[in-house]
Amino acid sequence: MASAAEQMAASMNWGVFSKATDLKKRLWFALGALIVYRIGTYIPLPFVDPRILADLFNNARGAGILGMFDMFAGGALSRMTIFALNIMPYISASIIMQLLTTVSPQLEALKKEGETGRKRINQYTRFLTLLVATFQAYGIAVGLEGMTGSQGAAVSEPGLYFRFVTVITLVGGTMFLMWLGEQITARGIGNGTSLIIFAGIVAELPSAIAGTLELGRTGALSALFIIFLLLMVTAVIATIVFVERAQRRILVQYPKRQVGNKMYGGESSHLPLKLNTSGVIPPIFASSILLLPATFATFSAQGGGSDWMATFNALMGRGHPLYLAIYLLLIVFFAFFYTAVVFNPADTAENLKKHGGFIPGIRPGKNTSDYLDFVLTRLTVIGAIYLSLISILPEILISQYSVPFYFGGTSLLIVVSVTMDTVAQIQSHLLAHQYEGLIKKAKLKGGR
Repeated sequence: MASAAEQMAASMNWGVFSKATDLKKRLWFALGALIVYRIGTYIPLPFVDPRILADLFNNARGAGILGMFDMFAGGALSRMTIFALNIMPYISASIIMQLLTTVSPQLEALKKEGETGRKRINQYTRFLTLLVATFQAYGIAVGLEGMTGSQGAAVSEPGLYFRFVTVITLVGGTMFLMWLGEQITARGIGNGTSLIIFAGIVAELPSAIAGTLELGRTGALSALFIIFLLLMVTAVIATIVFVERAQRRILVQYPKRQVGNKMYGGESSHLPLKLNTSGVIPPIFASSILLLPATFATFSAQGGGSDWMATFNALMGRGHPLYLAIYLLLIVFFAFFYTAVVFNPADTAENLKKHGGFIPGIRPGKNTSDYLDFVLTRLTVIGAIYLSLISILPEILISQYSVPFYFGGTSLLIVVSVTMDTVAQIQSHLLAHQYEGLIKKAKLKGGR
């Protein structure tokens, strides 16, 4: 029999949505913030010729990580706009802070202080974002100065002033996006950082589809292959939805206890462990880590940099074995690392023991912790393999078949996951609104 919450969720309709005033305000705020972000992806940097840059970037787009980053940025990097760095420096800083938290006793103690500690760690992350963004912005500025195409130099007035303006503009754009993401999370709906990346990917979808259809029209791609691509995308979406919703439910039993003349407890519940506990974080983290050296090396190689930069840029090209190997290793590492961060078997076992819960056949305490760690490790192995296959699929298609379809595995994973999380939050707001309506009606009836 369905629970009360499930019955209420099934009865939701547009009438319920129209009455949820707070939810509508949050949705409009999130939509307005994303529109502001998209407008910023078309404001170019000063002293940069967009036509020359577009030609040079088309030649550099073979670099796997650079093309993927431009997809995350919604084309802002290829247009070299004020949001060219996007939100990636903030993600890189978050990775570094999480790594430092696991090895630094001071940061770990700060994390356990609750809301106060979380605010201080967030402040440290913002300062680190400023440093990472400055490093990447300076690398882009130096690379742009050396870029020269058939129509001339990409930068009209190179020099110290150009570097200063570029660094200030790009860093300011990243810090603004970081603030905008926090505002969406607090005053809108969904996770602000994820929605910004989501908006960038979805904005590139029409051009990706148009490019694929154009290749089909000219005969570069067969009609059967285009149909295969559409079927593949559908299959990937179905796989992502299935795996992201898959759980291993561990039975937890609570003993009966007598309080006065009444018996309490004795019920059983489930401890849900997701098949992919880390979610969409590993591919994003892996991409942001690879971006740190690749940004400077790619633009420097285009601008006639040193031989080792050109070699590095070639080795990190799309479909190259070294690029794929490093990308997959980083995905697997962050899958295990982020799972260990968000779920601690020892703490979970201790909480179960405090509340009298136990797993049938497993002794409370350390044995429960070891059992949870064993189950979680096996689940993470499957999740890491799933993330690796999903992420590497578009890389192989683009490198082997020259498919300009950047809306591939990683991007589909981000879009589907963010959509599912956002819809779940909207549903939670609607349920809360319905509960509030029922409580008000009950109070009115009680008063009468």
